[in-house]
Amino acid sequence: MNKVLVIAGPTAVGKTEISVKIAKRINGEIICMDSRQIYSHLIIGTAVPDEETKKMVPHHLFSSIDPRTHFTAFDYKKIAEKQISEVLKRGNTPILVGGTGLYLDALRKGFLNVKSDYGLRTYLRKLEKNNPGVLRKILVDLDPQRALKIHPNDLKRIIRAIEIYIITGIKMGDIVKENRQSNNSFDYHIIILDRERQELHERINKRVHQMIDEGLIDEVRNLLSLGYSTTLNALNTIGYKEVIKYLYGKIDFDEMIHQIKVNTRNYARRQIIYFRKIESGKWINLSNTNKEDVADQIVSEFI
Repeated sequence: MNKVLVIAGPTAVGKTEISVKIAKRINGEIICMDSRQIYSHLIIGTAVPDEETKKMVPHHLFSSIDPRTHFTAFDYKKIAEKQISEVLKRGNTPILVGGTGLYLDALRKGFLNVKSDYGLRTYLRKLEKNNPGVLRKILVDLDPQRALKIHPNDLKRIIRAIEIYIITGIKMGDIVKENRQSNNSFDYHIIILDRERQELHERINKRVHQMIDEGLIDEVRNLLSLGYSTTLNALNTIGYKEVIKYLYGKIDFDEMIHQIKVNTRNYARRQIIYFRKIESGKWINLSNTNKEDVADQIVSEFI
């Protein structure tokens, strides 16, 4: 089975620098595994690798999707697997780099090839609004095993499970099981980078100021001038949504900076919690290890 290296971890941990060091040593090509870096025009606020970095080793899928596009984890799975195959055909090593655990799960575990029915979703939400708790009861009747795995307050996943059953007539768990059994194309070697919390928070705070200095506000202003709606999912991104509030006069400059820092730190915490669920992942604390030694260690274990 073809091996694929994954460099994951929370925002601002230092994934880009480490991945480039590794790619140089193993003829690697870096593939985006970040749900925001994959959008075009979102450059500064998502810390997309700069042009100089991209010249060092090949980079793929970064800034490749228009922000107006309804882009899902299933869509990512399709284009990422195609890109992985193309890198392997060239005799090089695919290196997935990013902090989106959902994308990694889509690749490793498979994803449900059931398109969303927004009319149905709207109807279900209206049912829940008029009768709180009713969707939970419906799911228990339709798919009791799936209901046990979904928190009673997780309305989004409850709606998705009901939607899949109504559209396909098949329980979500049965689809997931079948999908996983047929998804063994690649052997994912997962490295999760981390740092001591204080250091990670300091790096996040520093990055926020760096983004502002590099022109994040002008980048957001330009996006709005191009006609991109503030309601787009792509713009519901930390950094962009706070700047939008600032540009519309809802918060002042200092509050904007504060909110970006706090929201980014909270996001990093959620990423870490998500990655902890990956039993096969190997954690490396960059606070305690020299970067060159880290690269050496990852390469020696991967080859």
